Amino acid sequence: MNLETPASPAEVYERQFVPALFQYWGNVMARIANIQSGQHVLDVACGTGVLACAAAAHVGATGHVVGLDPNDAMLALAHRKDPRIEWRNGRAESLPFADASFDRVVSQFGFMFFDDQRAALAEMLRVLRPAGQLTIAVCDAIHHSPGYAVLAELLQQLFGNEVAQAFRAPFSSADKQQLMSLCLEAGMTNAKLMRHDGPVHFTSIQSLVATERACVWTLGGLLDDVQFERLYEEAEEVFQPFLTAKGEVEFNMPALIITCTKT
Repeated sequence: MNLETPASPAEVYERQFVPALFQYWGNVMARIANIQSGQHVLDVACGTGVLACAAAAHVGATGHVVGLDPNDAMLALAHRKDPRIEWRNGRAESLPFADASFDRVVSQFGFMFFDDQRAALAEMLRVLRPAGQLTIAVCDAIHHSPGYAVLAELLQQLFGNEVAQAFRAPFSSADKQQLMSLCLEAGMTNAKLMRHDGPVHFTSIQSLVATERACVWTLGGLLDDVQFERLYEEAEEVFQPFLTAKGEVEFNMPALIITCTKT
């Protein structure tokens, strides 16, 4: 079986992960962040620009959006989408901006991978203007995403704990109490936490497995061709409950969303 994948991790993200689950969240996050015309907005860990592009549509010609990410390949793809947005290389833990530079600071599904989450929160709060809003989305616990929970269990059964834990990494920041403690430590005294459900949609079981195969942040490099062939064969059975009449894969993936207004 040919499980052919795009050439680069950035293209895998853009061609496969974005339409399957991340595209939905851009406008949702822009609305929750209350991004408005004329505002200056920073998207931290912007990836290929899903949220930054949504923010740009909200701020209009009089506003300004900056998308920041440590991955140049991601930024190059983002620039092709909207060259009017300012795309910058940088890390959340050390933002290259002056204090009180932005009306809104947002981050969509990057927080789980920050090296120092408390420092990143403090930095995002630092560059926010008084009365500005910080909005961050993280994946909720994996057992709330039934399709991914089934896949994690299958990986555990077939290949052991190390592989299963690598796949579970994006769901590692779902402890609500820990999230709120981090917010307090970072100076976010009025942070709130909400849950929002979002869809996951792959065109087929093969597409889902091929996407995970190519993802350098989870399974990429951990399994060989024979192991992925076995994974695909077993996935054909366990994903039957998530198939539509057209043979597409659909299930829910909720996010935990932190909001905080700077005082």
